[in-house]
Amino acid sequence: MSFRGLFVGLTTLDCIYQVESIPQSNQKVVAIASTMAAGGPATNAAVAFQHLGNQATILSVVGQHPVHHLVTNDVHQQGVAIADLVPTHPDPPPVSSIFVTQKTGDRAVVSMNATKCQAKAEQIPPNILQVLNHHHIDIVLIDGHQMAVGAAIAAIAKQHGILVVVDGGSWKSGFESVLKYADVAICSANFFPPGCTHHEQVITALANFSIPYIAITRGDRPILYCADGEHETLPVPPVQAVDTLGAGDIFHGAWCHYALSAMQRNASREYEGRSPLTVRHFVTALEQAAAIATHSCQFFGTRQWMQFRM
Repeated sequence: MSFRGLFVGLTTLDCIYQVESIPQSNQKVVAIASTMAAGGPATNAAVAFQHLGNQATILSVVGQHPVHHLVTNDVHQQGVAIADLVPTHPDPPPVSSIFVTQKTGDRAVVSMNATKCQAKAEQIPPNILQVLNHHHIDIVLIDGHQMAVGAAIAAIAKQHGILVVVDGGSWKSGFESVLKYADVAICSANFFPPGCTHHEQVITALANFSIPYIAITRGDRPILYCADGEHETLPVPPVQAVDTLGAGDIFHGAWCHYALSAMQRNASREYEGRSPLTVRHFVTALEQAAAIATHSCQFFGTRQWMQFRM
């Protein structure tokens, strides 16, 4: 079955280079390979969600600068729709330069985020509000890069019983306004709310927002998760990484797909369409998303993994 997801946050243009080593000061290096694609946490998650057989829409700022064609063409080639919060924005979308070390798959990123173009809740397109209010969206993912919009979308989704997932890549001012509506928070190892210095404190801080399902991904180390108050770990499949860029974002998109699939399979007559999210659904989706993200690390760039079966 196909599901419908709304992915709210950042869209960038990623210029990705595979190199033997990261350039030092005043050094020039020749890349082994290069590629270009639309990026950003919400965008990469939307592409993964779409690839797994669903309908994804990105809600972000793209604007009208000529560079926007590179972004929109790539996204549309993946079958993903874009709803632009500020279609008249004159500046180019944020551009990222990314260096991936050939031997380890580790990456170094120089990037602009959405701080210079923060949209307001009033700029949410009417058609997006309509699909939310008419329950034509199954899941919402918010990466925090458009905080006012993310908070407004999360509030509407919560009101209508639509699953709200937060992608916590790093702490951003105002995240409290989104977290209070979250059903699920899946965070990176670099996500530290104020006052937190280790991951158990992070889980406690998120639980204080009454978020029932929390996970922290840590690269190739076991995932930490808390489901209904129970703290556990989940191993990650081992892999020889070629490129770890976007693996966390792909994890999020895959988790959305597998969680909805599990909820659908376990639907019963007392529910409309699917059962509520349970601990088993949450953990099963973590396992399956980890397999997809690990698979993606075996290929250069954020698109090549989709051409190969696991």
